[in-house]
Amino acid sequence: MTMLLQQNESRELLLINRPELTLEIEQQAHSSVRIIVLNLDGNDADNHISTHHLGKGCTTEIYALAVLSGNEQVSNTSFVGHDVCEGVSKQVFKYILSGSSKGYFSGKVLIAKDAQHTSAEQTNRNILLSDTARMRTLPQLEIYADDVKASHGASTGRMDDSAVFYMQQRGLSRKQAEALMLEAFAMEITSHITDVTQRQKAEQLLETALYNL
Repeated sequence: MTMLLQQNESRELLLINRPELTLEIEQQAHSSVRIIVLNLDGNDADNHISTHHLGKGCTTEIYALAVLSGNEQVSNTSFVGHDVCEGVSKQVFKYILSGSSKGYFSGKVLIAKDAQHTSAEQTNRNILLSDTARMRTLPQLEIYADDVKASHGASTGRMDDSAVFYMQQRGLSRKQAEALMLEAFAMEITSHITDVTQRQKAEQLLETALYNL
């Protein structure tokens, strides 16, 4: 899918359980796009998202969540090209992996020489629920301008035992505590869905996916 956003245009795209997704977006001045990608159905998926800022003052937001079980594999590849000045981008990719599932994330932010006063943020956070789940992550920043704010980071780990223990001290079982923590972790992504009906639908799918882990 290829999309051109005209000057000052604003779009939100919600993409749920696409087995193969290729999305290329070009943005004219002061346009904005929010992309939410959810993989919650237990099937393999391969997602590619690419955006280019062709005019100044563009905003790009990409939020993605994958809940994996069994032998499922989900791959997310993203590219944000800041070609001109005053652009803003934010990317948050999250995975919850159980069983023998495998996740892959590769994200690149390119800030060109003329893209001064750019602000770019990229985050990948992952929770492993089993010893056999695997996550590979490759966040990248390539910067040629000298007046920018840019950050990227990735973390992969287990459930926070101290937080689980804290919740158990307040009357929850370990299973209940873990379920609440996973739900909070995941709903940071679904909370960005503007349409209330669509957000409720996505959260119902999320609840089912978490229950089946």
